[in-house]
Amino acid sequence: MSAWYATHQASFDRRLKRDPFLRGLADLLSQTKWLPDVVALPPSGGMSTSLSAELEPVGAMTDAEIRAAFEVSLQHSWVEQDLRWTDGADLGHSLASAVRTVWSRHVAPDWPRRREALEREVMYRAGLLAAYGWPKALEGMSRRSRWIGADSIQFSSRPGADRRIGDEGLQFVPVTLQGGTWLSESKTAGYALVYPARRAAVEFPADGRVALERLIGRGRAELLSRLSRPGTASELAEELELSLGTVGRHLRILRDAGLIVGLRDGHKVVYRVTVRGAELAGD
Repeated sequence: MSAWYATHQASFDRRLKRDPFLRGLADLLSQTKWLPDVVALPPSGGMSTSLSAELEPVGAMTDAEIRAAFEVSLQHSWVEQDLRWTDGADLGHSLASAVRTVWSRHVAPDWPRRREALEREVMYRAGLLAAYGWPKALEGMSRRSRWIGADSIQFSSRPGADRRIGDEGLQFVPVTLQGGTWLSESKTAGYALVYPARRAAVEFPADGRVALERLIGRGRAELLSRLSRPGTASELAEELELSLGTVGRHLRILRDAGLIVGLRDGHKVVYRVTVRGAELAGD
């Protein structure tokens, strides 16, 4: 994450100086052992949950609900703070707007890389669950998470009431943080254990062409790139120094995948790349 911090830290600090509400919120969230429920709701739609869907219930909360949640977090802060930055009205709108601003300006540009890491973490945990069961799948999610007995999960060693999972189920939500685990809960979306994705640090290859070759093969990647200019099978075979049969097989696979299209021109079929194919090739 060092490159991301280096890119965004200065502009984020400037934004905090201009926005007292965002500054107060950032201070509270970064200096408490208890995240306010209003910013830690379980995702309502699983992995397909959008940011708008997450922020809709936040924007609909009353000022009293939001202040009460902040007060609980304030009691668990390790530094002295106050909530004067919440003196205004329509806190739900202010809170949703602050989250959306930070997302769009600082997180969204880095989201493709983060999403890949999170998806790999999900696949990793799903594989452990399928092969070894819950005890192994929970291993390493946090320092204290573990399977207990026949039907219980320990999330934390802190004192507190047990939660009983009903039909609403329990979601596991990896995040791109180096540490920190918390339990989110709501009356409608149930529970979610949020934990850092530890096993899936990945980087995009510096050369996008290399990544494309790994995905679809060198021959088809070269052919797809060449079809940014339309051409016939014979022309492609001659230019790429491949047999007509090999080119034909590659064209059929690329066409079936929707990456190219062939249009008849007299006795010839002229192939060109589709919008989907151009996006994949990075053109």
